[in-house]
Amino acid sequence: MTIADVVFAWLGVGALVAAVLPRVVAGRPVSLPVVFLVSGVVVYALPLPLPVVDPVEHRLVTEHVTEVCVIIALMGAGLALNRPVGRRLWASTWRLLGITMLLTVVATAVVAWWLLEWPPAAALLLAAVLAPTDPVLASEVRVGEPTEEKHDEDEVRFALTSEAGLNDGLAFPLTYAAIALAAAAGSGWSAEWIGTWAAHDVAYKSVVGVLGGLLIGKLLGWLFFRTRSSVLRLADHREGFVALGATFLAYGVTELAGGYGFLAVFTTACAVRAAERAHGFHNVLHDFVEQVERLLTAVLLFLLGAFIALGGLAPLTWRGAATGLLLLLVVRPLAGWAGLLGGRLRGWERWVVAGYGIRGIGSLYYLAYALGQQDFAVAERELWAVVTFTVLVSVVLHGVTAGPVVSRLDRRRPAPPPEPGEKRGDETARVEEAPRPAVGPAAGDG
Repeated sequence: MTIADVVFAWLGVGALVAAVLPRVVAGRPVSLPVVFLVSGVVVYALPLPLPVVDPVEHRLVTEHVTEVCVIIALMGAGLALNRPVGRRLWASTWRLLGITMLLTVVATAVVAWWLLEWPPAAALLLAAVLAPTDPVLASEVRVGEPTEEKHDEDEVRFALTSEAGLNDGLAFPLTYAAIALAAAAGSGWSAEWIGTWAAHDVAYKSVVGVLGGLLIGKLLGWLFFRTRSSVLRLADHREGFVALGATFLAYGVTELAGGYGFLAVFTTACAVRAAERAHGFHNVLHDFVEQVERLLTAVLLFLLGAFIALGGLAPLTWRGAATGLLLLLVVRPLAGWAGLLGGRLRGWERWVVAGYGIRGIGSLYYLAYALGQQDFAVAERELWAVVTFTVLVSVVLHGVTAGPVVSRLDRRRPAPPPEPGEKRGDETARVEEAPRPAVGPAAGDG
């Protein structure tokens, strides 16, 4: 028996479990991510000849595998949204991005600097890494499959899905700020980097990311639905793997142009949806992406559990654990509540959106990427321990509570207006109808 044989066996088991498990856990206070994370811990605690999982030693592999998982999840999130992009229709999203995310970053950086006594660059890096909500692990609070209706998404699911789709790209400028700050600290503290960072890493890369996604999305929308050639009109052939082609095309081309590929992928998905909202091909694309995402999520969370079982949390101090808990239980909920003040969300719905800022695969990607660019004067394993602990708590806490909480919100929402003839209890709903035209001679005719 070799390590490869064991790996193949576990991959087979994992794929089958990933197919069955969503139906098993449906309606129960447990989620698919929790099961695979715990499975990784349990399996690696057994005396089996398994490969060592170490994101510090295998940083580049970790970076690229998590990168692929995130961009596929971003495509799935964009394809699932029915609501057209707009200032008012996406008002909750803009609040979460413009207010909540910035408050979260500032508060987390201050906590890390004060409680962990880390240098400013490392504190900012931790805040940037943990700022974005995760499109991969938020299945319980995401919108469902694409539909023809533009306004059938409840505000809670829509806000969390659209936020997760966009703030993964917006976390990149903050990560670059931490990298630039670390470089400036090593050369004697200079503020000269701020102008270059604002012009290039914030403005240029973001604009290229959005425009690149729009252009590629419109091109693909025309190719999928409107080209006169039946051979090239891919929507007629209903092949789901086309979604992977769109994902990698948008990401790769935009990155080659110097923009943010994460923004481009989500924008591409939204543009493809806008090209022909009522076509069933969107469901084909979404279902395929969701299946690939589920497999990658299962593998990555299993490996994260393995890393924990092999001592990944050993460098974690009580201060590091407290930092992660403060982010999840205090900073994000309060920042989310403040950002949504004055918006359309009220009461418990506002608190649910504020509290369910799930941390996950995106945080692992950003950390792996940043550590390959610059030294942050903090032990890498300590950084990994704090981020891993935060993701672990988020996966368990949010995974166990999301289903019951969202189900309770659904029950508390007012029922939709009854259809004509629909029975409510013992009565039949009555709907006023327009007067019918008279049959036969009108009054006054001879």
